[in-house]
Amino acid sequence: MKASVRWLRELCPHLPDDAKAIAERLTTAGLEVEGSEEFGRAADSCFVASVLSTRPHPSRSGLRLVTVDQGKSQLELVCGAPNVPDAGGLVVLAPLGVHLPAKGMTIERRSIAGVGSEGMLCSEAELGLGDDPSGLLVLPPATARAGARLADALPAARDTVLEIALTPNRPDGLGHLGLAREAAALFGVPFAPPAPKDPPRTRESALTEFVSVAVEDGERCPIYAGAVLLDVRVAPSPLEIRWRLASLGVRAISNVVDVTNLVMLEFAHPMHAFDLDKVRSGAIVVRRARARERLRTLDGVERELSPDDLVICDGGGPTALAGIMGGGDSEITPTTERVFLECAYFDPPGIRRSARRHALHTESSHRFERGVDWGDVRVVLARAAASISTLAGATAITPARVVEAKPLSRRTVALRQERLRALLGTAVAHEDTVRVLQRLGFTRRGSDSGADLWEAPSFRPDVSREVDLIEEVGRVRGYDAIPTTLPRVRASRDAGPRQAIARRAREAAVAAGLSEAVTHAFVSPRELEAVGAPSATVKLLNPLTDERSVMRTSLLPGLLRVLEQARRHGERDARLFTVGALFLSAGASLPDERLGLTVVVAGERKAWLSKAGRVDVWDAKGIAEDLLFRLLRRQTSVLFARENERPKALHPRGAAWILADGARIGHLGPLHPDVADTFEIDDTPMVVEIDLAAAHALGPSPLRFEPLPRFPAVARDLAIVVRDEVPAGEVEQAAREVAAGMAERVTLFDRFVGGSIPAGHASLALHVVYRAADRTLTDAEVDERHARVVAALESRFGATLRT
Repeated sequence: MKASVRWLRELCPHLPDDAKAIAERLTTAGLEVEGSEEFGRAADSCFVASVLSTRPHPSRSGLRLVTVDQGKSQLELVCGAPNVPDAGGLVVLAPLGVHLPAKGMTIERRSIAGVGSEGMLCSEAELGLGDDPSGLLVLPPATARAGARLADALPAARDTVLEIALTPNRPDGLGHLGLAREAAALFGVPFAPPAPKDPPRTRESALTEFVSVAVEDGERCPIYAGAVLLDVRVAPSPLEIRWRLASLGVRAISNVVDVTNLVMLEFAHPMHAFDLDKVRSGAIVVRRARARERLRTLDGVERELSPDDLVICDGGGPTALAGIMGGGDSEITPTTERVFLECAYFDPPGIRRSARRHALHTESSHRFERGVDWGDVRVVLARAAASISTLAGATAITPARVVEAKPLSRRTVALRQERLRALLGTAVAHEDTVRVLQRLGFTRRGSDSGADLWEAPSFRPDVSREVDLIEEVGRVRGYDAIPTTLPRVRASRDAGPRQAIARRAREAAVAAGLSEAVTHAFVSPRELEAVGAPSATVKLLNPLTDERSVMRTSLLPGLLRVLEQARRHGERDARLFTVGALFLSAGASLPDERLGLTVVVAGERKAWLSKAGRVDVWDAKGIAEDLLFRLLRRQTSVLFARENERPKALHPRGAAWILADGARIGHLGPLHPDVADTFEIDDTPMVVEIDLAAAHALGPSPLRFEPLPRFPAVARDLAIVVRDEVPAGEVEQAAREVAAGMAERVTLFDRFVGGSIPAGHASLALHVVYRAADRTLTDAEVDERHARVVAALESRFGATLRT
């Protein structure tokens, strides 16, 4: 939202003449001013000049020599503009040495075809006052004496414009009247909104003589008002209006259209003007669009309407997309003589849906979809009619027609002083509370059971609860006015089980050398289908985009999008994880929010004592084992089983299920090429997915500290040859079971195929560490237990001991 400081001070003259102070106070109250811009800076150093004479350039066609009076002296300048006025006309002179910020140029003495020029006569574009560079800015007669600074002669040429980042809950801040009211309350100065004025030229008549108005959909259009103006003379607006619009980023079109834009910027209430002679059958009807109806909007686009679109129709069909954009068939043109002015209140969600459906985000839809003031319809219509009557010499037909299709009422909210004190952390005098809320436009309606009853104004749709009133008091008084006090807190134990699981999973992943990526809980159904995840259970009614339309049932799509984005920025290596909830079906009840942990590793494997290489499934396996050891806080039997059924997102060669204590708790393996193509990933990342709820159900052991061993360990290695299809994890688990309590650790450290190993077989090497807690083991004890391990492997797997 662009806000003119000059306009704010016109609406509230008691505001300080200091744009910086206004910006700082608005920001501290929640209406963040992101920046400011000086409009018309050149007006401070350019002057009004009077044309004395003109003559053709002696040697260059298309140029003229213009002699002007700048008050203290006369100058001759070379000018190529086509609209140099006759003697006595007023223009704007930029003398030598003046810098024109809009063009980034400094005026210097120049010789053009042998004739010197002692300055430059300026256009609006060169002065930064508009976008028309085609001709000189010619001022109205008797604007000022020659030699006067332009900023003094026409104060509207100079302004400070604030760029305010408004949150969607403050639609009143989208108009200067609302901002002036806010600023007055913040500075504690009086504010009186301007009283509506009747048009100077009026004709008492029934509006139905010219146009009939009917509202068929009162839910989507509770209030619709219209006014008729006759004998309209469409022409360019005065300089002050054109410059004010330009300073706020709005293009001036004509006096009629410019008034509707000015009123919108003042009241935050959009309007629309129709050429009444183009309204077919003299009828205006507000209704839903019908199937296959079409409308050519003001931007020249032919649009097919939806039955959910609210439209303004005449006798021939739709003529405007309600609250968003008018139709091209009824727009105001230079030949317009009769105007129908529309001012209405439209249901915000409906405008939001239509604007999004047609990809039309306009100044009008921006305001209507947030909720305009439904209580100012008559005032806004009267303001616009009076302005057009003054600027275009029009005659207004009174009274205006107002259709209230659905009654709307203001909210009443109770406020307790003790609750205000509890939330703000400081006592606020009752008189201060009353003063703040009344300045903001709230009306006190008595009290009930010790609570004041406050009626919220219609321009504040965001205020509906007691806490909203408390927030208003706190931010207007200033949060810095709340004293600093230490809260009374009691130390609590650990967070709930769910938070504890998530925290432990993050700690385990970070300890394993992974970096966390925070991903969206909203994903695309297409992405879930691509990774073979369950269909979405929770679908958003009003998604931001189609790519964020359902709640995730897998963490993998979000993590792959992070990887794809990293690749776009040139980062090839990744070791990422994310922890979050999956929203899975739970029958007719609410969805089951199940915690999951997903890891993606890609790129090169860093190595110190060996050659670097691409990450593979063994890296994924090592990460999975490390994560489970840290999550469960104990040694557990972890198997990686390759079954006929496999996760759809993974490649068949290398995919495996993760089994812990016999329970399936996740899977790992290389990403399937089809999935990689869907996410535009040009290699094969490794994926690990763990169901944290299932892992937690295995019963993590509490942390336990043990003394360092007092007795030495005995290490034995053994290598066996088994059939290739025998899972190495089962061999490792069997060795651990047979070794029982005497084995401190059993580790598979090598798998070898080829060479002297028979085809279809593999060599597995195990490292077994034996230790007793109460004595030093003898060689006989270790040999006996180790022989039992070898015998069990030979018996169970048909293993052959390698020597």
